[in-house]
Amino acid sequence: MKEIQSQILVLHGPNLNMLGKREPNIYGLKTLDDINASLNSEAERLSVTVSIEQSNHEGILVDLIQGAFDVFNGLLINPGAYTHTSVAIRDAIAAVAIPTVEVHLSNIHQREPFRHHSYIAPVAIGQISGFGAESYRLGLQALVNHLRSHAYP
Repeated sequence: MKEIQSQILVLHGPNLNMLGKREPNIYGLKTLDDINASLNSEAERLSVTVSIEQSNHEGILVDLIQGAFDVFNGLLINPGAYTHTSVAIRDAIAAVAIPTVEVHLSNIHQREPFRHHSYIAPVAIGQISGFGAESYRLGLQALVNHLRSHAYP
């Protein structure tokens, strides 16, 4: 059986550029570069291509999501704090209608009550949280498995 070559857009939201320095008791000691290196290794193992971006700006994330239309087969996103506030990011994901997996380093459901609600979850195929940097690798695996089992090109 021929492997499907998927193109995956990975988006890191606000403050994720501060990983390794920012609240290590919550987010761990791995840096964004560490996570990106792990994602690139996993993508190679899975025979997919990833394009990775980070922005602290909601509008830039919306532009990147809209730009994914007809370019990428899937979206792996950690929207950071925008998870709980951004209807614009939610609507952009719904508009492009590509399979999306939402990931979080911490378990957002064990944290402050305002973090329990996700605007992204209803337009995502799934959500992985609470496994630290491993959440990204698990999210990529789940997204690729979904794409292959649903015959997305």
